[in-house]
Amino acid sequence: MRRGSWLQLIVIAIVAGVIATCVAIFVPWLPAPASRQAGRIWFVYWFATVISLIIFSIVAAVLAYCVINFRVKPGDLSDGPPIHGHTTLEIVWTAVPAVLVTAIAIVSAIVLAKNGNAGSNPLKVTVTGRQFAWTFTYPNGQTFTSLRLPLDRPVKLEITSLDVIHSFWVPDFAQKQDAVPGQMNSLVITPDRLGTYPVICTELCGLGHALMRSTAVVMPAKTYDTWYAGTTSTSSATLSGAAVFKANGCTACHTFTPIPGATGTVGPNLDNLKSYAAKAGQPLEAFIKQSIVDPDAYIAPGYQPHVMPGNFGTQIKPADLDALVQYLAQNAKS
Repeated sequence: MRRGSWLQLIVIAIVAGVIATCVAIFVPWLPAPASRQAGRIWFVYWFATVISLIIFSIVAAVLAYCVINFRVKPGDLSDGPPIHGHTTLEIVWTAVPAVLVTAIAIVSAIVLAKNGNAGSNPLKVTVTGRQFAWTFTYPNGQTFTSLRLPLDRPVKLEITSLDVIHSFWVPDFAQKQDAVPGQMNSLVITPDRLGTYPVICTELCGLGHALMRSTAVVMPAKTYDTWYAGTTSTSSATLSGAAVFKANGCTACHTFTPIPGATGTVGPNLDNLKSYAAKAGQPLEAFIKQSIVDPDAYIAPGYQPHVMPGNFGTQIKPADLDALVQYLAQNAKS
């Protein structure tokens, strides 16, 4: 190959590499990592991406060079010269990709092993998915609708579901794990950046799936300890009706004016509970309780049966259920 041809190949490769690198770097494809595990995962991503950019640049350069220099001339319908291959070239383009793929596999295996190691004393939090909310239970037995984690401490999340399959995902933590009924799946996280991050369900789980959201709050270690000590001192208290409403995902399906963010339209508008109870011919509190534990007993006009889960009667503690019923009855408008 002539000197000019080599220069042409090199220039094309550089141009292709620069364009591809700019697309990879300057487009914000990924959120900033907020955990050590995410940092390792991003390293694997960029490790593989750099290799891909180099391969792309070489292939694009050779392809462009061939298109420019070996295109058929107008009117030339003759056959091209017979080519029987190039053994050395074939060995090179087989061996080099094999080495690169092996390198990616080794780096990935190391990161996978490190990310699954929670150490000897992790904070253990049980994550429970249900239609359509996340709840987080701490070692002291307290359950919350948002996840609070201390900075730089390994956390082992034990993830399960009470009804259908959900999938727990915090984009900034870069890991995802299914929540499966009757099964406990684990996920290790070591938060290393303060902030509040979205918790999302990524498994289609029903009509309220798009609203199945929560937050993960990463706090300084001392602030977390103070918060946790406060929850321990009140761990035996019954949840308020509003807290029970939020903890069980009611905001995803129902509109209820006293609760900020309760604007769901999947189920009936709970501001109208009194009129629903009158149409059903029942006392208000009895109607509300029946609607929670046996949601298909009375279907409001315009809504479909078998949409609301029928297991809230066993999921919600009796004291919390009573608090929820009283709260709804006291705040219903009509």
